[in-house]
Amino acid sequence: MRLPLLLYSYIAAELLAPFFASFLILYGVFFLVRLIPLLEIVLDLGIGFTDFIRLFAYIFPHMLLYVIPMASMTGVIIGFTRLTNEREMLAFKTCGISLRRMLPPVLLLATAISLLTGYFSVRLIPAGEIAMRQLMYQLAKEKIDKGIKEKKFTEALGEVVVYVDKTDQNDRWSGVYVSDMRGRQQPIIIMAKRGHMQADISRMAVTIVLEDGTLHTTDDVDGQIVHFRLYQLQIPLQPPTRIDGDDVTKLSKSSMSQEQLLTAASQPDVNPQDAITFMTEYHHRLAMPAGCLILSLLGIPLGLQAGLGRRAVGLPLGLAFFVLYYIIATMFQVMGEDRSLPVAVAMWLPNLIFSVLTLFIFRRVERERPLIPEFFTSMLNQIVEVLLLNPWKRLTHRWKGKRGTIRRRHAGGLLVHADPDSGLFHLPGCRQYQQRRSSLEFRDVQLARKAGFRPCPVCQAAVKQHEVL
Repeated sequence: MRLPLLLYSYIAAELLAPFFASFLILYGVFFLVRLIPLLEIVLDLGIGFTDFIRLFAYIFPHMLLYVIPMASMTGVIIGFTRLTNEREMLAFKTCGISLRRMLPPVLLLATAISLLTGYFSVRLIPAGEIAMRQLMYQLAKEKIDKGIKEKKFTEALGEVVVYVDKTDQNDRWSGVYVSDMRGRQQPIIIMAKRGHMQADISRMAVTIVLEDGTLHTTDDVDGQIVHFRLYQLQIPLQPPTRIDGDDVTKLSKSSMSQEQLLTAASQPDVNPQDAITFMTEYHHRLAMPAGCLILSLLGIPLGLQAGLGRRAVGLPLGLAFFVLYYIIATMFQVMGEDRSLPVAVAMWLPNLIFSVLTLFIFRRVERERPLIPEFFTSMLNQIVEVLLLNPWKRLTHRWKGKRGTIRRRHAGGLLVHADPDSGLFHLPGCRQYQQRRSSLEFRDVQLARKAGFRPCPVCQAAVKQHEVL
């Protein structure tokens, strides 16, 4: 049997267009959210446009881990919503094309997008974290190099102040003066004929190497002078590298590869809680792409909820399911870190729950049944009616009654109910006042009399008293 390539390519084209549009919109939103904390680093380190592009490129994979699943689900929902609104789904079903037959192109695209998400999660995000760490170190070192100028005191190294008399083409110094105030009340003064600065990227530190000089220290009233031929002053770098609370210069679990996470978790001397944290990160990177595939397939029945006389509720439902997925995933992740559940079970259980939910919803929509079973719908309607509608009706009725009383008092009359069959009218307080037969209303007694109605025997005395007043 030949594959319906024309049908598959048409459905794929219908899904890819909203996917890319949703991707650009969502990525723009995430870009603006991440731009504000990045601007602080750009201004503090004096980053140029080229380095800013590099900096943002290293954060790019981390944002895609959340943007791609949301864009994939949104693209599927919008695509099938359009097919439903344009009656194309009805034409497909008339031609004998079932929903299952339209599933292969969606499954193929969702699998490709999930694999792409997995590649970002497993490979590019750790590589981006390491590259971010190196770039921050490089920018901090460049800031120091730019700050160390001839015949000027520089404070780019924090509590270490450096003065250089001359600098040659190889960035070697002549006539060096250093004041070290780290952990002291009186500074250590170092003077040397020559010097230069070395960088150690593995330890995120710089080393000032001084040659042929003296070191002067003062302790209360005693002083000490030390002559040296070679002296090294190590200074750890502490650039402003916190983005949304995360220190990007520290090698954390997000910077490790999958193999490094397994190795770190299996070390004999590792803290049990740290081992659980490493394994949580390991399974999280694999579970997220699988969740992207499941949410994309869930978008098919949600997109088919549009139609004649119905609102296109696919996008709001999709957003609700997306938020629910991440809430459940976060909840089970916390349970795994607290050792309430095994880590593997806690990280993969949300995908299992949503797989069953997606299969259930898909089967109901395929059989032309409502998205939610009638039993749950009726139960929900009863709950809403008892808890919300009935109290609201009573409150509205009381409010209307008070407003009617105020309106009647303001008009200076009594609201009269009249029975068109008997020709009698009744005043408030009469037993016949609230009867269904008393369906006519008059603003006061005079209007009721002009209409040809007379008071009932019970209300005659009250009518006479009212007319006298």
